[in-house]
Amino acid sequence: MGNTRNEAFPRSERAIARSASIQKLLDEFAACDDQDLLEEMIVSVCRLAQDGCGRGELKLLNRALKELRYAFKTFAPYSETPKVSIFGSARTKEDHPQFQQAVRFAKLMKKAGWMVITGAGGGIMKAGHYGATREASFGVSISLPFEQTANEIIANDEKLVNFKYFFTRKLMFVKEARAIALFPGGFGTQDEGFEALTLIQTGKSNPMPILLVDEPGGTYWQHWRIYVKSELLHHGMVSPEDMHLFHLTDDAEDAVREVLQFYRVYHSSRFVRKDFVIRLNHVISPDLLDRLNTEYADLLREGRFRVEPAALPEENGEYADKPRLVFAFNRNSVGRLRMMIDVLNSSVERETAAAAGLPAQAGRPVLLTDDDEE
Repeated sequence: MGNTRNEAFPRSERAIARSASIQKLLDEFAACDDQDLLEEMIVSVCRLAQDGCGRGELKLLNRALKELRYAFKTFAPYSETPKVSIFGSARTKEDHPQFQQAVRFAKLMKKAGWMVITGAGGGIMKAGHYGATREASFGVSISLPFEQTANEIIANDEKLVNFKYFFTRKLMFVKEARAIALFPGGFGTQDEGFEALTLIQTGKSNPMPILLVDEPGGTYWQHWRIYVKSELLHHGMVSPEDMHLFHLTDDAEDAVREVLQFYRVYHSSRFVRKDFVIRLNHVISPDLLDRLNTEYADLLREGRFRVEPAALPEENGEYADKPRLVFAFNRNSVGRLRMMIDVLNSSVERETAAAAGLPAQAGRPVLLTDDDEE
């Protein structure tokens, strides 16, 4: 069979006929702008048959595709609403301070215009839904032989998605989130936390706040950080800058403030060919650009940081009106990248406060309290 990806090798008549048949099928049943990708998917299905793939593997692929398709459809209407994924023990009792802390956090995030995603079960998951209410909650449930049924807040809601596989469920937790909040929990919570950190550390996921939230005066995440510092950091298994990838707190208001602060100037990011593009909510000053080129030159593979006033042509008009910070990122120093993003986000605070003759902290995000409720 000819190689359809390399024109140096002519395609066989069979491959050409297959492509024509697939195109006819797509034109009739799947007319859209992304038919090239759909064709590749159908070709992969054909190759599974040619490979003699077993029925068990085909069932796995079929179920995973169905789960992801339905999940994408469920989240799509809310794509512009920021979301935080909340993890924690399913066994936490409702009268426990950790439960109340999760309720408080979710309640404040909803007030800030966010939605929450949890595993839809009991404990901390239910606390997240309780605080955010059904209206601002997503549930991504997993079929288990024990302890996992949808809580009464999210049960039968159109924003509840049921998964058979952990890997498809975990993909949605990270893909749809703009922040991750981890409350004390068991193996599953640790797994989700380390995976989120790994994805961000390796650049497989966009930068986002990762919050480790203890109950007031709690020690769960304090002990976790001691382990990470004494074993991973001390033995060089992570870099000192990687310790900036998470924020540990025992205060719900502080956790929410950390999320909102992260998105003060930073909006989103992506790679465009060799360049890393950070979309900005505010234009940065020439002085700040000079500072970045001086203090964070180690992030550059080549060239310098530069500012573009709008979207690059390759971004296809996505967030077209937002200014950009563009640079050739070395793709290695994600901890340092997070430190630079913190500098970007604090710049508006400093400049606004300086113009008003106020201390820098005056520009921090204001949180609504219970007294502000309608």
